[in-house]
Amino acid sequence: MTARCAPADPLEAFAEDMALLSGDPLKWVYYAFEWGEGDLAGYDGPDEWQKDVLREIRDGLSPDEALQIAVSSGHGVGKSCIVAWIILWGLSTCPDARVVVTANTGNQLKTKTWAELAKWHSRCLAGHLFELKSTSVASRETTRELTWRADAIPWAVERSEAFAGLHNAGKRIFVIFDEASAIDDRIWEVTEGALTDSGTEILWLAFGNPTRNTGRFRECFRKYRHRWKHRKVDARAVKITNKTQIDKWIEDHGLESDFVKVRVLGEFPEASDTQLIPVDLVRGAFAKVYRPDEFRYAPVVMGVDVARFGGDACSVWLRQGLGARRLYKKIGIDTMTYADIIAQFIREHEPDAVFLDMGAMGAGVYDRLRQLNCSVQGVQFGSKALKETIYADRRSEMWDGVKLWLKEGGALPGKAPETQDIEDDLTGPEYFYDARGRLRLESKDDMKDRGLPSPDDGDALALTFAAPVAPRREKTEEIGRNAEAYDPLNRHRRR
Repeated sequence: MTARCAPADPLEAFAEDMALLSGDPLKWVYYAFEWGEGDLAGYDGPDEWQKDVLREIRDGLSPDEALQIAVSSGHGVGKSCIVAWIILWGLSTCPDARVVVTANTGNQLKTKTWAELAKWHSRCLAGHLFELKSTSVASRETTRELTWRADAIPWAVERSEAFAGLHNAGKRIFVIFDEASAIDDRIWEVTEGALTDSGTEILWLAFGNPTRNTGRFRECFRKYRHRWKHRKVDARAVKITNKTQIDKWIEDHGLESDFVKVRVLGEFPEASDTQLIPVDLVRGAFAKVYRPDEFRYAPVVMGVDVARFGGDACSVWLRQGLGARRLYKKIGIDTMTYADIIAQFIREHEPDAVFLDMGAMGAGVYDRLRQLNCSVQGVQFGSKALKETIYADRRSEMWDGVKLWLKEGGALPGKAPETQDIEDDLTGPEYFYDARGRLRLESKDDMKDRGLPSPDDGDALALTFAAPVAPRREKTEEIGRNAEAYDPLNRHRRR
């Protein structure tokens, strides 16, 4: 490589050192950073998969046709790192280049993508030519700071026009999607329609963990695979990943599990099951009937969902062992009246635990029940899961509890028209995996965007799985007297 020297004139040095590397990002990466020195001591350059992507850019970038590359990968393989290199190379080797970067969330863009860019900008030989800010990297030439730059733009469907004006005719424009699996399809569509400048080097890159089994990122590897150069990166084959942790995940979940596919193998979860709870699982539960005394030693748990909006319903469910039933459902009830009804159910059924949805109007119901001396535990659906490495939030964890319970033989009330109501609720929500490989249930708002109602019955039943519950002391004493006949139902409790 050409020997480094301290440039007397940054612009002259830029033209001299960078021009020959404008078509070869891999050579530029080796040249631009002091590998093996300082905080890069022990590192000799990019990983093999990163080299392959940089070579694809070298061999495919041209002014004649847009180059589109999609990379799905396991966790911790260095996606944000290569994004930073490509941004800096793209700017450093082409005057008036434009780069637009977005990510699955504004927080990801700020704390991960841009934080990684800041780290590599400080190490870069050409870094002194560009000023780094919280949402941009721009030329230090005051006359070109608006035309020679990279911008971090959080996406929003209602502001998709930000991706419609991506033009830089005769020069260079890069668009980079980080954690692309969770970027809305409409942003993809607007971006695709904007990249039409002729005689321009156009590069569209999409990186991410394959957390969703539907959407445009998934289709880069399926329906639109002829339009994209694509690759999957197995975290086991990457130098920088934690192999001990990977082995634990494989041991705990299995190599064929969706958890390992998403977090380790860089493969998409099973495309055949976008629903968290399949229809046949729910319909099978309607056909099951148990004797009233079969689960008499199991704790009685009540779940209380509180309506958020005028069209939503308040719902109360009771579960004991493998049996569950709806006690109440009504639209348009005030919180004080609802609290009085719940208090009556508590006195009647004497549950071992009552879990109540604390979102929206739930706090008022909770306070009233406490005034009535009812023992109630409030649950925030968006709070941290008990098993936070597996589930993105508490609601996702509880709903997966319903699914596991149904698989173990859970029974649901089977009288029409109640059955269709319950089936629609339980089978409505879809799921995906977040950037950390954790299961996340589709939000109620997203369901409504798809034209589905709030799953009030499902949420109330899910609340009965909010936490492990022990039976009351008198039940425990009876269990001791009947130990031989007692089936503790361990297999039906949450894993």
